[in-house]
Amino acid sequence: MVHTGTFSLETEGFCDFHDVTARVEEILRESGIVHGTLTVFTIGSTCGITTIEFESGVLNDLKRAIERIAPEDIPYDHDRRWGDGNGFSHVRAALMKPSLSIPVVDGKLLLGTWQQIVFIDFDNRKRKREIVVQVVGE
Repeated sequence: MVHTGTFSLETEGFCDFHDVTARVEEILRESGIVHGTLTVFTIGSTCGITTIEFESGVLNDLKRAIERIAPEDIPYDHDRRWGDGNGFSHVRAALMKPSLSIPVVDGKLLLGTWQQIVFIDFDNRKRKREIVVQVVGE
């Protein structure tokens, strides 16, 4: 059986973090699937999905690490070509990835106690984002 659900987020960009765990769990409950795999996917080339403890200290640590890896204030070929100033956000999104797969056991996501599903918008402006959740199983 396959069940697909979606939801939207209004974001601010510039490493805007959103804990989407509850919304993903809601789609899992609606699916009725008890055992299988759930995939969370973000539509867009300047955002990503990961798991992390959704706590301000570690979120700030991750934001600083991302800034060191793909700084906002260096020249990007993308910016020279398109002039939109968001080359850094494309690189960050490529490193973080647009999707995440999580096992489903006994109708629950197999996440650790302090592990939340987190959406990150890296773009340089506000956006409306679409998240797709697909559950495959029985």
